[in-house]
Amino acid sequence: MIFTWNKPPLDGASEGEELLLAFDRGRAVRILVCPAWFDEANKLRRFTVEVMRRLDAAGIDSLLPDLPGCNESLAPLEKQTLEGWRTAMEAAAQALGATHVLAIRAGALLAPAHLPGWHYASQSGPKLLRGMIRARTIAAREAGISETSESLTAQGRNSGLVLGGWTIGPAMFRALEGAEAQPASCTSEIGQSAIGGPGLWLRAEPDEDAGQAERLAALIAESIGITAS
Repeated sequence: MIFTWNKPPLDGASEGEELLLAFDRGRAVRILVCPAWFDEANKLRRFTVEVMRRLDAAGIDSLLPDLPGCNESLAPLEKQTLEGWRTAMEAAAQALGATHVLAIRAGALLAPAHLPGWHYASQSGPKLLRGMIRARTIAAREAGISETSESLTAQGRNSGLVLGGWTIGPAMFRALEGAEAQPASCTSEIGQSAIGGPGLWLRAEPDEDAGQAERLAALIAESIGITAS
């Protein structure tokens, strides 16, 4: 299940390896998974893997590459850019022979446009930043520290910002301020209402919901003519 993939040289860095979580049996349908980001990545990691397990049971390969700067990556997160991450995901799609893409939340900002697939509860860059900045201002207020969203936004644009323990560089921050998912005509949007219940990213701590994982995997399998187990 744990493999590696070779990322291309990005932002002046050398080529290197990143980890890959995969259910790979060399089958015809191979889904590249673009995961949620930052705090939502923590909250949705188990859910994402459970969806992949169910796709595997339905006869579908799924491939979840680490992005540079995330999880076990040795690349510094603060030096990553939105365009660099898009390039990395395109490279992963090509290297892994992906036929489809499943983008989860802000992962939709990175989904290779040439691949058919699904955006699950996609999230824009501005909404991602607003939520993380709001969480920081609330935590600061509880600690007796005065911070405003305006001052934090200015800092993020100029020198980068730590949000939820994640160091976001200024180039990434500025790009996210205007980043919107650009789904292709071959992309289907799956809203949370189709899965049922509140999104797991809304919970205070990482959690799981077998029913939600089953429904998302079933929707994906059915849309390509496969009955999920």
